[in-house]
Amino acid sequence: MDEVHKPIVGLVGPCKSGKTLLKRGLTSLGYPVKHIAQEHSYVQEMWQKIAKPDVLIYLAVSFPVTLQRSSLQWHQGEYDEQLRRLTHARNHADIIIHTDELNPQQVLAQAVQFLNSLEEN
Repeated sequence: MDEVHKPIVGLVGPCKSGKTLLKRGLTSLGYPVKHIAQEHSYVQEMWQKIAKPDVLIYLAVSFPVTLQRSSLQWHQGEYDEQLRRLTHARNHADIIIHTDELNPQQVLAQAVQFLNSLEEN
């Protein structure tokens, strides 16, 4: 039996969007995952040049929810700057998952459903 090649998954999104938890979940299912800190880079194409993922997942989160998810002390302007830095990645993402009203298991389920749909094609 041939082993199924799982795509290298890149994860991008603003702070507190759920990247770490999604990486943990996907890794436990055997997916090679690269958590790309694109939100901290001024180089818009960094995600392509360094990580070279087969699939790019963008996790979207609103500013108010980032504040609810942790004791992160930041301002709207800092969040807006992260969104600006993520523009190229968002525009090239294979899927955008809005995480505001989802728990980590639901985010994982959406990602896995999408990845499974790629394997079927």
